This record gives sequence, structure tokens and C-alpha cells, in this order.
Amino acid sequence: MRLHNSLTRAVETFEPQEPGHVRMYVCGMTIYDLCHIGHARMMMAFDVVYRWLRASGYRVTYVRNITDIDDKIIRRATERGITIRQLTDEMIAAMHQDIGALGIERPTHEPRATEYVPQMLDLIGRLQDKGLAYRSGTGDMNYAVRRFEGYGKLSGKSLDQLRAGERVAVNDGKDDPLDFALWKSAKPEEPADVKYDSPFGVGRPGWHIECSAMSCALLGEQFDIHGGGLDLQFPHHENEIAQTEGATGRPWVRYWMHNGFLNVDNEKMSKSLGNFFTIRDVLKSYDGETVRFFMLRVHYRSPFNFSDAGLDDARNALTRLYTALDGVEGLDVGIADAAAIDWNLPAAARFKAAMDDDFNTPIAVSVLFDLAGEVNRTRDRATATQLRQLAGVLGVLQQAPRAYLQGGASSGLDEVAIAGQIEARKAAKAARNFAEADRIRDSLAAQGVILKDTPQGTTWVKA
Repeated sequence: MRLHNSLTRAVETFEPQEPGHVRMYVCGMTIYDLCHIGHARMMMAFDVVYRWLRASGYRVTYVRNITDIDDKIIRRATERGITIRQLTDEMIAAMHQDIGALGIERPTHEPRATEYVPQMLDLIGRLQDKGLAYRSGTGDMNYAVRRFEGYGKLSGKSLDQLRAGERVAVNDGKDDPLDFALWKSAKPEEPADVKYDSPFGVGRPGWHIECSAMSCALLGEQFDIHGGGLDLQFPHHENEIAQTEGATGRPWVRYWMHNGFLNVDNEKMSKSLGNFFTIRDVLKSYDGETVRFFMLRVHYRSPFNFSDAGLDDARNALTRLYTALDGVEGLDVGIADAAAIDWNLPAAARFKAAMDDDFNTPIAVSVLFDLAGEVNRTRDRATATQLRQLAGVLGVLQQAPRAYLQGGASSGLDEVAIAGQIEARKAAKAARNFAEADRIRDSLAAQGVILKDTPQGTTWVKA
């Protein structure tokens, strides 16, 4: 398996630190509002990585954090007249519902920043002891960027390039404009639930220190993959490296991965341009599997252009795949077992070669269409089974074909499609694939169908 390492700017052979076990951290959501399609793009990219690593036989510990303390969160909670916890609990539930509809699996761990403040304080203390952190005149604890040798190695920018044109802002308390806050002193107008006691005074953590503390706490001070959107490469990921390696004195992450930017109709997504869409907005017109399939057809590192035309094309393409499977005699329509794939078969070998080449999903999807063409010609059950197995690795083609074609491809689900999803969930639970069972439940909930499990079986109501 080979992947592109943003740190070295090269495609490298992947070798985890611990044979057979991959430890991966991905920067998740700052949870003050509904997730938008840019968030979906990022989480989809690393959902594919997560799935393929497991399909390749690795045990994977996947951590995707939640930032639940931030200026935007404080502002939004204040505007709504609710507590920080009320806002973040509401938005986390909405996130799970929306990304569940896209088939994005939950990570192994989903830590909230507020649960790891002691670990953040420990890191800041270590940085202070090493002379890399200082208290500013405003009471903040700042990181001294110029004291860390190698700052800029991820973004490829020198300190002089980064400093060009900058000036120290009046009263910001920094020794250098590039320095960043590790601990922010409390302000009188801030609510009490964002004020923490610390050796550095009452306050709250800076954004960058949160990810360093959570990743080290759950994965150790050295691990395999750190991922996120390209927009986080600088300054967030650069600052994470500086503070973590500064505290530990040794290399931190082996491979850095970044997904490409998302545009809407070839323009940057922006509320001011009127082209800003939440996942929930899109799910009003397109089913979650169509949105997922649309994203799979673009390589994770490539720029992604989101458009109605692209979604329509993806829906038509997905329908062609389901149509190929429809009516194949004796085809098992339960959740496909990826462990049963024979990787020596020609199509499976081509699929594997594509995925092993930096997770090249567009080529892998082309293999699915080749198999669908063969199924259309032969109606062979073994070929159709292989198609569903390989597609299952990517998280698609797992509905009963007839259920999808009669309702799943539309913006709403009819009773046949709902029954098919309930049966798929039942099969997933029987196979002890509880993550998939949860995904199906969340997907239905996102489309307004609420499941209720009883001793007599599963019933549903429309919300």
C-alpha cells in the first residue's frame, strides 16, 4: 500500500509503526452549527481510508475529535440563550444523523476537547519547562514559534515567508506575530462554563493544543496517520507539530494526509455567494448513497466540484449499478462480507491495486462498472456477488436492488425501501456489524424515518 505523505510531498510505501495495527487521527468538527458539504468531503475521504485499511487486514484505531469549546461556539450559544453543553450536544446529534445518512462510519474514539483539559495543561507545562511557551502581557500562554527548529516543514514555508508583511498587533501581547495561544486567559464577558482553573490562570485552551493532547492521549506520542482538510495544513497542523514535537523532543506523525478543497459550481463555497449548503440541505433533494457515490468518483486529493449536475450524474450511474444487480437469481441482498472477497480474481486484483495506490477510488469505481457490464451480459450470480462485495468496501450497493430502484434513489423513501433498509439493518446486527446497523438507523433518521425496536420486531414512523 502506498499513500501520499504531505510532509515529504511524495507517495510512499505505508508501513505502520506497529505491524498489523494502524493508529490514525483526523481533525473533526468545531461543533457550533450543522455540518456542511465541505465537512462531508473531509469525513468521506477518511472514511474511505478507514474502510480500506480494515479491508486490507489491519486493526485500526481511528480517532476523530470534536472541538466543543471555541469562540464561535461561545458566540452561538450566547446568541441562542443556551449553555455551551446544550448547543454542542444538539449539534453532535445532528452531525451523527447527517453523516450517518452518507454511510460515514463512526471512528473508534470521538473525544470532546473539554474532556481532555488536564492533558492540555500537562503539554503546556512541558512546553513552558523547555522554554517554548511564555505568558504574554494579556495573560495568555503563547507558543514561541521561532524557538522551535523546523517550523514550516509541513507547509513548506520559511519563517521569513510567513512573517513577510506582518506587524505585531497593538496590545496582543505576542513577542512575534507568528506566536499562537496555547491557553487563553478568561474574559469577564465569557460564560462560566468555558472558564477552567489552571497553573496559568483561569481560562480555556487554544485550538491547536486540543488536537495535540487528544491524539497523544488516545494514540500515544508517536502514531501513523494524521489527516484533515487541506485548509488545516497551515497553521493548524503546522502548529500541532511544533507544540507536540517541542514537548516530546521526537518525531510525532509518520504520514500526513490532506483532502483537496471543495468548490460549488467551480466557486469557493460561501454564504455571501449564496452557494453554501449543509449536508441536510442536500439530503432534501438527493439520497445519502448518491451523495456518497458522487464523492467516491473524485480522488480524495483532487479539488472537488460540487454541483447538481454532478449529483444527477452520480444518481444515474448508481442506478445503473443497482439495475445490473436487480433480478439476478439467488443473489444475497444482505450486507456483503468483505472478508469473503477473493483478491486473486482479476477484477478484485484491479480494485485492490487502485485502492493500494493512494486510495484511488475513481479507478476502483471503474472496476465496479466493468463488473456491472459483465453481470448485464451473463446474469451470473458469482459476478454480481463480487460486485456487491467490492462496492461494500466503499460503502455503496448494500441496499436490496429492488428497494433502491423503487424508492431509495429519490429524495424520500417508500414503504418497500424502508422495509429493505430494516432488513439490511437486521442482517447487519445478526452479523454483529453494529457500526453498519447504526449507520442504517442514522441514514433513515436523516430521511425522516424513525425506527423503534421492540420484542416483536422493528417498527417505524415518519418524523
